[in-house]
Amino acid sequence: MPTFADKAIRFNKVLDYTGAPLPPGIRIMNPFKESAQALALTEIFYKKYYNDHHQRHLILGINPGRFGAGLTGIPFTDPKRLVSVCNIPYSGKVTHEPSSVFIYDMIAAYGGPEQFYKDFYINSPFPLGFTSSDAQGKETNYNYYDSKTLLHAVSGSIIENIRTLIKMGVNTDICFCLGTGKNEQFLRKLNAEYQFFKKLIPLEHPRYIMQYKSAQKQFYIDKYIQAFKEIAK
Repeated sequence: MPTFADKAIRFNKVLDYTGAPLPPGIRIMNPFKESAQALALTEIFYKKYYNDHHQRHLILGINPGRFGAGLTGIPFTDPKRLVSVCNIPYSGKVTHEPSSVFIYDMIAAYGGPEQFYKDFYINSPFPLGFTSSDAQGKETNYNYYDSKTLLHAVSGSIIENIRTLIKMGVNTDICFCLGTGKNEQFLRKLNAEYQFFKKLIPLEHPRYIMQYKSAQKQFYIDKYIQAFKEIAK
């Protein structure tokens, strides 16, 4: 019988986008095709923390960023945290992603990665990233909801992705949503239509916290931990 790790690894291996054309200037970022080591890193990561048949609760972010999962393939895990916290060797560009800093500080407060990843599985409504390019060709991260045209193009893929994640064996009584703005609004609307989860609990997105509320980081870590206690009720 496949373990949770086996399912997560396979999920990443077959990730591809075959939906409607994207708006001009927007491209798909697929770390499992663009990074030579992303698949290998995720195999080590999931076999380390998910090599069991334990049911977990799902945490949905937005979509991967260039300096975290865009390089490692692991949600909210930049190369620095991959090495220093997860103790998984990494070679290549060592980047720093503020969202990853918050998530791993929160994970430490929860009890460490072994305990946290035993209880939770992090992914995204759209598990591949997007980037936009300016006139000089400089790329920046782009969110799935940043344009109506993009959202319309990928909505079908998002629905199928959430269905696939549920089939992996996540608990559907509670789903946690990172982002109390457009990500929450979209997921609430989707959940009202498809009834994926009995309850959706939103939390401020780590990027927002680190960019605008860094002085209150501990408050938000405590808020996350308190929300996660819902699963024990």
